[in-house]
Amino acid sequence: MRLIFTNLAAAAALALAPVAAAAQESEAAAPLVLSTQSAGPDLVFTLGAGAKLAPDYFGSSDYSIGPSGSFSFGYLRLPGGRSFGNLDTSPDASSFGLRGSFRFVGERSAGDHPELTGLNKIDNTLELGLGVAYTSRNFDAFADMRYGFFGHEALVGEVGADFKLQPTDRLTLSLGPRVQIGSNKFNDTYFGVTAAESAASGLAAYNPSGGAVSAGIALGARYQFNDDWGIEGQVTWDRFTGDAADSPIVQQGDRDQYTISVGVTRRIVLDF
Repeated sequence: MRLIFTNLAAAAALALAPVAAAAQESEAAAPLVLSTQSAGPDLVFTLGAGAKLAPDYFGSSDYSIGPSGSFSFGYLRLPGGRSFGNLDTSPDASSFGLRGSFRFVGERSAGDHPELTGLNKIDNTLELGLGVAYTSRNFDAFADMRYGFFGHEALVGEVGADFKLQPTDRLTLSLGPRVQIGSNKFNDTYFGVTAAESAASGLAAYNPSGGAVSAGIALGARYQFNDDWGIEGQVTWDRFTGDAADSPIVQQGDRDQYTISVGVTRRIVLDF
């Protein structure tokens, strides 16, 4: 595990160093704007890209390093003047509104993990959805709901909150709880074992119900080089609960799940 963490840190440093330097050099650069025909921006969002250390699948005790991404919605102005979100990015700004939510869940295959022999393969899943969020200088809270495409094709939700500290105007530290919620189909896909799978794998047949999947804590840090460029990292601990915790798949793996991620963020302003 120490080697994995060392490799992640080295990879992140190499990947982020040139971007950080470029961001600092362009601190006075204007945001990305497609046109300047209207009085203000029509769409503002932030994209992130980096690396993540995470369990190979839900309940796995093995970890791998892979790419990570993020998307956060900032502001949308519709024809007619109606708008959503907040253009104020100052530390003291507060807002309540809609936000986008997405997550990528990698495939689960016995070909990659012999302990899953006899269980059906689950394809890659892209979860897309919406949420509501409240943000302020010292406290954030959110509730998201997403639907999975291509893989589990089920509903999943997440709620959380963060207490924040800002040692400087550019640095924000956060800490808060997280709860993951899955529908019957989601929990059955990742934690259930059918009779046929039981016969082929030797695991006990199991039919979980929907509900809370895990509860945990997220520790984060974000540094803004300027209004557009930033770097952020997060360490999370999640512990499976309820029917997910009792799954034979989790029982033979690990109930506690950890992730470490680091990435560069870019705020994009579009003016139609």
